[in-house]
Amino acid sequence: MNNHHNNATASSYFFTRPMPPGLEGLTELALDLRWTWSHFSDRLWERLDPEGWEQTGNPYFILQNVSKARLEDAARDQALQADVRLWMEQRQQYLDDPGWFGQTHAAAGLNGIAYFSMEFGLSEALPIYSGGLGILAGDHLKTASDLGVPIVGMGLLYQQGYFRQILSPDAWQLEAFPYNDPISLPVMPVQDAEGGWLRIKLQLPGRPLFVRVWQAQVGKVTLYLLDSNDPFNSLRDRSITANLYPGGKEQRLMQEIVLGIGGWRVLEKLNCPIEVCHLNEGHAAFVIVARAMSVMAKTGLPFSVALLATRAGNVFTTHTPVEAAFDCFEPGLIRPYAEYLAHRVQVPMEYLLGLGRRNPTEANESFNMAYLAMRGSGRVNGVSRLHGEVSRHIFQPLFPHWPESDIPVSHITNGVHVPSWDSPSADALWTKICGKERWVGTLETLCQRIGQVSYEELWDLRVTQRLALIHYVRHRLVRQLQEHGAHDDRIQEARHALDPNALTLGFARRFTAYKRPALILSDQERLIRLLSDPQRPVQLIMAGKAHPHDQEGKRLVQALAQFAAEPALRNQVVFLEDYEMALAQELVAGIDVWLNTPRRPLEASGTSGMKVLVNGGLNLSELDGWWAEAYTPAVGWVIGGEGLYPNPEQDPLEAEQLYQSLERQIIPEFYDRDQKGVPRKWIDRVRASMSTLTPHFNSNRMMREYVEQAYLPAAEAYRARMGNEAGLAKELHGWQDTLRENWKGIRFGDMRVAPSGERYVFEVDVYCGDLEPDVILVELFAEGQNEHLPCRIPLQMKGPVSGLVNAFCYSGDAPASRPANHYTPRIVPFHRHAAVPLECGEIHWIR
Repeated sequence: MNNHHNNATASSYFFTRPMPPGLEGLTELALDLRWTWSHFSDRLWERLDPEGWEQTGNPYFILQNVSKARLEDAARDQALQADVRLWMEQRQQYLDDPGWFGQTHAAAGLNGIAYFSMEFGLSEALPIYSGGLGILAGDHLKTASDLGVPIVGMGLLYQQGYFRQILSPDAWQLEAFPYNDPISLPVMPVQDAEGGWLRIKLQLPGRPLFVRVWQAQVGKVTLYLLDSNDPFNSLRDRSITANLYPGGKEQRLMQEIVLGIGGWRVLEKLNCPIEVCHLNEGHAAFVIVARAMSVMAKTGLPFSVALLATRAGNVFTTHTPVEAAFDCFEPGLIRPYAEYLAHRVQVPMEYLLGLGRRNPTEANESFNMAYLAMRGSGRVNGVSRLHGEVSRHIFQPLFPHWPESDIPVSHITNGVHVPSWDSPSADALWTKICGKERWVGTLETLCQRIGQVSYEELWDLRVTQRLALIHYVRHRLVRQLQEHGAHDDRIQEARHALDPNALTLGFARRFTAYKRPALILSDQERLIRLLSDPQRPVQLIMAGKAHPHDQEGKRLVQALAQFAAEPALRNQVVFLEDYEMALAQELVAGIDVWLNTPRRPLEASGTSGMKVLVNGGLNLSELDGWWAEAYTPAVGWVIGGEGLYPNPEQDPLEAEQLYQSLERQIIPEFYDRDQKGVPRKWIDRVRASMSTLTPHFNSNRMMREYVEQAYLPAAEAYRARMGNEAGLAKELHGWQDTLRENWKGIRFGDMRVAPSGERYVFEVDVYCGDLEPDVILVELFAEGQNEHLPCRIPLQMKGPVSGLVNAFCYSGDAPASRPANHYTPRIVPFHRHAAVPLECGEIHWIR
């Protein structure tokens, strides 16, 4: 499944430049994005073309543009040749290694997982991402490669991608949209069986759409990218994949059709044996329809049965903390597309549209992609424990009369691909202490080992990384000012901005109102006093973009950039334009304290603060997303409290907490030094954070949880439903129909409760109507209250109720640690192969 197409042949489409003897492997290395997580290969590309490497960070572009003379010089460099040979050998060993998955789960026979995402953040060299969702997707593929998990990625190749940020003279965000020239990107056209360029033909209302297919190699994983910029398409359709997240709703809808339906067609064309489809957000939910259509075509099953068979193999990860953020399409916009699809799958159009509505029969309701993903998947998860709670609340309307704790959304907390985010200094330290293969094992031993590093060595790491960051920020700030035509004296001043010995705070992310980037400016006089203290100086490095249509986000960018531009603060505060991966990698390495101030619980997970962990940075964050799981007083600092609903009235209180944490704890601890100049209490925190948090908030742990909690069970369930000519899928379809048709005939009779020691004994009579008792489950339910967790206790059938038809007495006992009236009998559907209530939402309560 870890597909390696012949890059040498594919490269003949664009790039035929031969490499000199001794450097023949360079093209192959440049096209394998594994270089994005190798400090060793960084040094190799930098030696080949220092200026090109600094400007582009793109080895493939460097190979196309470096002079013939420079290549010939490099070919005479014996040390460089040796490094190329070593990297080629190491790469081959890496590709041949079965990894954690091959060693642990080879017997499971999992053939393939397709990971669908609207964006992938792998490197600045392939700019097809905007923020956290894409960075997570990139880290997901890199980790799958490291652990040998048989994944392929599916995304879109944007002609322009996301925007580049420029600030106007008054610090207002302006957007530039440079063209992504595929010739210079580390991607190759995918070949079809005849050796031509693979194209997929999709039918849109009134016209065909041709989609070209590209591939990027990410170690052992192949990422396929779809592109509508084909001369056979109309000008309008060529622009479908022009921009990441376009402004127009119809273009967005067509992108999601291309990703979901086109993506599945590509996998079929390439004969990829996919058993699990993982939807990274609801954008790709049309793959649910495409996959069911494919099974219909192969088996002759009706659409509803094919959907039941395939949904077991679909995993949906939701990242959204507010319902308003889901992609929704007005009925008038979606109907022409739904009509065509409904005709193809031979179902009424309103049935198909109902899959994306809260109320399936409400014709005027918009079509919600997350609802389609929920109704077409066998497993659904949020991206942190708190986000799982929030998501159960958001999706509760799809499951009328079910309590929130039963809504079928679990959680797998995000992690970061540590080798992509560690600095060269941190990498060297972890290698010395824990070995080269530390991030590809099971991580359990890392805690003890990093705990053995001395105070002096950890402090040296922090000093080294902070100094490297200051040099980088000065260099980038000078370039930024030069591009803006600043005066020479201002540029000269920037060459000396910031203090390598000062406590350095960092704030960098997408600027939007809920993230409250200006919270730290709530009391500017107080902040300026902290920044300007000559004995205990503090400095602040900031960066971030607002969405092009988010005016409030742009106002927040302006507020922080203007604060940084104050002449009296230029030495202590810097705002860097155009926040992207390369800048993020430098910031997370050198920042002492990473600030995160979202309004709880609107940060689904947040991963930027995880990226400082490996480098010894600490977090001061709202108790939201991942930090709600990670925080203890030993590893960092917290603002805010608990709660499941955002409360803007808390902002002034949380600003006060932020200032007090800085004044009373963070600044004093940083400057409290021993005789060797080491802040021992600070380093205790650094050691605790590095040793306990880095192994857990790591995409290695995340991926292993996806494999064992989602992918393997999903593949097994999918095989079971498809086996024996889809016998189980047909059986489940009949079970669903029978329950829905006869559910109204169910009712409760008498209930009896008696205390028995430390238990209550419950008996209840159930009238099954026209249903057999083996298709239902009778249970006691108690909501979570105070110290009590929600509980479900199955009741056992004792026997028939005399004198009545199809009526039975059920009994069971429950703990008397809470009042008897907390327990309520209920009846729910039951089939040992069905996910309830995901696949059958009927429920009947005694009251």
